[in-house]
Amino acid sequence: MLKKHFLWFGILLSICLLTIAIRSYPGGSQQDAHSIGFDWKQNYLSNLFSERAMNGAENASRSWAVVGWTLLCVTIALFFIDFSRKIPSKHAAMMIRYTGVAAMAFAIFIVTSYHDTMLTISGALVLLSLFYITVFVFKSRLTYLKILAGICILLFYFTNYLYYTRSRLNLLPVMQKITLLAGLIWLLYLHYFTKCEDFASPSPASAQSGPGR
Repeated sequence: MLKKHFLWFGILLSICLLTIAIRSYPGGSQQDAHSIGFDWKQNYLSNLFSERAMNGAENASRSWAVVGWTLLCVTIALFFIDFSRKIPSKHAAMMIRYTGVAAMAFAIFIVTSYHDTMLTISGALVLLSLFYITVFVFKSRLTYLKILAGICILLFYFTNYLYYTRSRLNLLPVMQKITLLAGLIWLLYLHYFTKCEDFASPSPASAQSGPGR
């Protein structure tokens, strides 16, 4: 049971820890350094990782946030390993597994002073892994998953556009959380509602007889 539901348990526990961190955040945001508490519209999740909050107070949320984020990264890394077994192409499966795991390994270090560098490396690697997944999703007959995949990819690119161009930074904190939530929903869907057969190439016999579902 633990092997089957590791993704759900890991995500749920990490969200609980991050929620405690959010409730412990002293205050300060990109718009108001003297604000109290965590503002969902103005604070980034990365604000939780700093030793001091943006208002100058000691950041009581840091320990909870670091543990929660590390657990989330480890959980997602395990997802990439598990999901890659559903992909029939050996090359694609290896790319999904190793780039996904590497992305999460670098993502763990986002909590350090190397945040920007680690975010760039991790983001590039995770997009590569998700690209391979998306290719096989669009080859499948899973219509709803195709729609969800398209939405997630667009959100990822739009959020990255805001971050790297530094335009409309007032939207970035909200987009960061929306993109993360959409990505987690996508991973849960891929984990629980797909199987190896969904991504396998149809045999000549089945192709001649038409779609089976």
